[in-house]
Amino acid sequence: MILTFAPYGQELEIKRINADENTSRRLNSLGLMVGSKLTLVSAAGGSCIIRCMDSKLALDRTLAMKITVA
Repeated sequence: MILTFAPYGQELEIKRINADENTSRRLNSLGLMVGSKLTLVSAAGGSCIIRCMDSKLALDRTLAMKITVA
């Protein structure tokens, strides 16, 4: 399922990132890569707030729609 439609508060694993090479590299540098665990904290106002590796990150809706989780 796409990150923006994932349930809140549940640990999820990134299965696929459907983004260009530069965006994928940037996400990798933030700790978001295939196999990483994250938790969706909020998805209001057009952006998603996630918790990954003891940090909170805000992703805009366009970017969050490119991340597939399970």
